[in-house]
Amino acid sequence: MKSLIPLLFTGIIAHAAPEPNVLLILTDDLGWQDVGCYDIDEPTPYETPNIDRLSTLGIKFTQGYSPAPTCAPTRCSILSGKFPARLQKTHVVGGNPPSPYSLQSPGIDPWYSGRLKLEEYTIAEALADNGYNTGAVGKWHCAIDHHAFPHATDQGFKYATMNIGATRGMRPDRLSDFATNDPKDPFKLDENGFPYHQNTEDALTFLKQNSVKDSDPFFLYFATWLVHTPIHTRNEALLRKYCKKMNVEFPKDPHGWTVEGQHNPYYGAMVETLDYHVGRIISYLENTDDPRNPGHKLIDNTYIIFTSDNGGMEKHPGEIITDNYPLDKGKINAKEGGVRVPYLISGPQIPANTISHEMVSGIDFYPTILSWTGINPQENQILDGVNLHDFLTNPTEKDLDRDTLYWHFPHSVFQSCIREGGDKLIYNPLRDYFGQPALELYRLYDENGNRQDIEEAKNLAKAEPERAAELYAKLQKHLDEMKASQPCLNPRAPSKLPNKDKVCTATAHNIARNAQGQAVVTATFTENGAEVTEGHVYYTNNGGQKSEEWYPVPATLEGNQVKATLPADATHYCFSLVDENHFLVSYPELPATKDAKGKYSKVAFVVE
Repeated sequence: MKSLIPLLFTGIIAHAAPEPNVLLILTDDLGWQDVGCYDIDEPTPYETPNIDRLSTLGIKFTQGYSPAPTCAPTRCSILSGKFPARLQKTHVVGGNPPSPYSLQSPGIDPWYSGRLKLEEYTIAEALADNGYNTGAVGKWHCAIDHHAFPHATDQGFKYATMNIGATRGMRPDRLSDFATNDPKDPFKLDENGFPYHQNTEDALTFLKQNSVKDSDPFFLYFATWLVHTPIHTRNEALLRKYCKKMNVEFPKDPHGWTVEGQHNPYYGAMVETLDYHVGRIISYLENTDDPRNPGHKLIDNTYIIFTSDNGGMEKHPGEIITDNYPLDKGKINAKEGGVRVPYLISGPQIPANTISHEMVSGIDFYPTILSWTGINPQENQILDGVNLHDFLTNPTEKDLDRDTLYWHFPHSVFQSCIREGGDKLIYNPLRDYFGQPALELYRLYDENGNRQDIEEAKNLAKAEPERAAELYAKLQKHLDEMKASQPCLNPRAPSKLPNKDKVCTATAHNIARNAQGQAVVTATFTENGAEVTEGHVYYTNNGGQKSEEWYPVPATLEGNQVKATLPADATHYCFSLVDENHFLVSYPELPATKDAKGKYSKVAFVVE
């Protein structure tokens, strides 16, 4: 059955045009219900006229998803065209040996990469290799931290600036340091009363550099920092506007915000600020002549993608930010509120004023952009997304060749998910150990596409065990194909977990040199009732330095020993032993992630 509502078709008239430009606007933490044109049930107080207008230029997807419920894996997935699980980049930061977040945490995150690996052929590299000017502006975060290697310029972008602009924290607090009209103010208010925002100025600089005679086609990855924390605004008038609109008093205490729902005036001002800067970018495209396409404006030959890296961040300690209702949860959770996002696409021959209920994802951008630009993927290149090109140009006549999406988030809430048709299954592998059901089954939509339970409030796993089992089998097949890493149990946690008393004990380690001079490390252990089924070795080549990063190295498990050969540049190493009950013992015993502060080398073994 068609899931498209055609409203008005006023697409751009086809004409002979050069290679198209591509603008990808990736917002940060913008929720599905934070944007006016996505409102259902109760109206949002946030004003987004420019984004709403952008939605009329092409197709608005009501069921658009981010590849992950957090920032970094989504960014790496979009740029590589692969699922985060395949990339082994499933959460922010990463690059640590496995250890619990705190000693009280019952679960232990698996190892996951701290970066988008250099061998990944990004969409920027594909475009740059085919004559495109490529620019990355704003938030990178495809490495272990914002400034760590590799940078955007290492992965296909010729132009890259990461200035945070007006979203930089206010000093001494968010009720001080408002922007003024003073020419010396680094955040001087513009003619519309908005503070100077270097992040957007950098994007406009890139566009201007590519709007002159003899310009090549461009790809701009505008990864704005808005609307990520810290939640504040340098626009005092806008803050007062939202206080009045939300019927809340102008804050006297700069710390925290406890009013439930979409009633945080700081956040309201941030969303409108985001909208303002999106409007500036679109206005530039609409009003600037295209040097490669005489008689036309830049927007006539530019594909525009607008989306968010994950669902809205509803709260953090001491502050309620927004509310994704009717969707459940938010960022850092794979329920709908954490992964359903605004998703708008417009451009040449894409019909305007169109709404689609097809299921789409950020992993679809890579193959779609290749198709738009006439570039073939590399031989044997894996792209997990769907090419939307044909569907976008003729949505009333075509169905999208997609019925299934997956998410793998083995962190915090420990979720793996599959959505097939209108059903969504969530699997938590650690719940079994606490006597809780590991499967949750929700019917978001019925077989005709009618809304049923997008709130994910009614778990059907017990009522429909066959459907739950069917989806679980498909999910496991997908995870196996991805070689997805799974979480383990923490034997040091106070939780009364069965078989915790049977974990192994590491007794000794040894380092020796082989005939090639390579360091060969060995750990010896004693089993105490549970069989050790996996042995892993992790190393770092920059122990003690800023952005200390750890990597796995192939290891063998023989008898009561784990052995591995370290790379020549290794500075420190450690072992992980996993038993048949999924408990993980680290050797030496590592501190909790929150206590290690990225410096595991302080307790790890030293390569001598």
